[in-house]
Amino acid sequence: MQSRKRLQTFFILFLGIFIGVGITLERISQAERGTGEVPIPYKQLKQFSEVYSTVKSKYVEEVSDKELMQGAINGMLQKLDPHSAYLSRDMLREMQVETEGKFGGLGIEVTTEDGFIKVVSPIEGTPADKAGLEAGDLIVRIDDKPTKDLTLMEAVKHMRGEPGTDIVLTVVREGFEKPRKFTITRDIIRIESVKSRMLTDQIGYVRIIQFQQDTGTKTREAISKLREAAKDGLKGLVLDLRNNPGGVLSAAVETADAFVTDGKIVYTEGRVQSSDMTLRANSDDVLGDAPVVALVNGGSASASEIVAGALQDHERGIVMGTSTFGKGSVQSIMELEDGAGLKLTTARYYTPKGRSIQAEGIVPDIEVRPLEVTKPDEQAERLKERDLPGHLQGDGEGDSAGKGDEAPGYVDDYQLNQAVNLLRGVILVGSKKAS
Repeated sequence: MQSRKRLQTFFILFLGIFIGVGITLERISQAERGTGEVPIPYKQLKQFSEVYSTVKSKYVEEVSDKELMQGAINGMLQKLDPHSAYLSRDMLREMQVETEGKFGGLGIEVTTEDGFIKVVSPIEGTPADKAGLEAGDLIVRIDDKPTKDLTLMEAVKHMRGEPGTDIVLTVVREGFEKPRKFTITRDIIRIESVKSRMLTDQIGYVRIIQFQQDTGTKTREAISKLREAAKDGLKGLVLDLRNNPGGVLSAAVETADAFVTDGKIVYTEGRVQSSDMTLRANSDDVLGDAPVVALVNGGSASASEIVAGALQDHERGIVMGTSTFGKGSVQSIMELEDGAGLKLTTARYYTPKGRSIQAEGIVPDIEVRPLEVTKPDEQAERLKERDLPGHLQGDGEGDSAGKGDEAPGYVDDYQLNQAVNLLRGVILVGSKKAS
C-alpha cells in the first residue's frame, strides 16, 4: 500500500508504439491516481511466493531477485495486450524526448501478433522504408535472436542501437516462398511530418507522414500555401494518411479540426473517470467547403484513424483506400519510484458517432486497392485524324486548348489517381450546380 502511495504517476496520450514515437506527457494529480483499496488475492500471492521460492533455490543457475521480479512484471503486462509493458529508465527517457521528430532507430511502428513482432508501418523516408519493409511483415528474427514470445519493448530494445550500425531482420511476408533477410543501417531519424504540392491547377495534396507536436500547425500552413498556388482557388484536397503509424493525439485533433467545424472529433472511455475525455472541433475550416478525399490503408494507425474517422462521421470528406490498422487504445505511463515506468492500456478511442476504432479500424467509403500503373507505350497508340498526312487543320490545333490541368509529371500511384478523378467529378458537379 505504501509503495502505491509513493507512485509518481504521469499520463501519456499517444497512438502507436514505434521505434521513435511522438508522445505527450502530462502529470496526473494525486486525486486522479485512484488510490482506493484493492482486494489482496492471498491465495494467488501464496502460490506466487511458492513458485518464486522454488525457482530461487532450485533453478539450475543462480538468478537474482531483480531478474525474477522484472520477469514476473513483464509476464503480467504481456498477458494483458500488446501495448502494455514495463519500461526501463532508458526506455522511459527515450519516450519522453521523441516528440520532436528526431530520434535514433529504424523508423518503423511495430506490434505483436501470435507471439511474433509485426510491422504496422515503416515511416516514409526512414531506413526501414528504404530497405523495403512493408506493413504486415512479420519479423521472426532480429539478427540471430528469434522474436517468438519477445515482449514488444524487448524487441524495440534489440532493434535500437548506435546510428551507422547494421541490423539484420528476418521477415516473413505473404508472397515470400521463405523468410527473407533485410540488412538495415540504423540512423538518426529526422521526419518532416507534412509534405504538400499541387496535383492540378485546382487540386492540392497534403501527405502526413507521422503526427508530431507541430503537425496540426504545419498542415494548416501547407494548405495556406496551396491556396496561394492554386489558379482560381483551391477547389479540392487529397489528404494522404497511408502508412502513417500515428503519433501525438493533440496533433491528430488539430489536423481534423482544420476541416471539421463543430461537434466531437474523438472521445475516450475507460474504467475510471480520469480516463474519459471528449475533444471537440472549433468553427474554422481551412478549405471552406472544398471537398476532401482522405487516402488510408492497412498501415494507417491510431492518430491517422482518428482523423479519418472524424472526416467520415462528420461527412466532411470521403475516405478512400483500404481498411486501416485498428489501433484505438489509450496508454497511461506511470513513472515508478526507481525511475522505471509502467505503460498500461487504460481506455479506448471512439469516433464522433461512437464507433470503436480498436481492432475494427476505419472502413473506407470507397475501397480502392493499390495497382501498378504503367505509362502507355506511345509507340503502340492508334493513329488519329491529326496523324494523317494532309488532314484538315482543327480550330484549336497547334495551341494548348483541351490539354486540361494535368498534374506535373506522370502519376504512377493508382489510389492517388482515383482520388484526383473523384475530386474532379465532385468539382465538376459543384460548378454545374453553381451555374
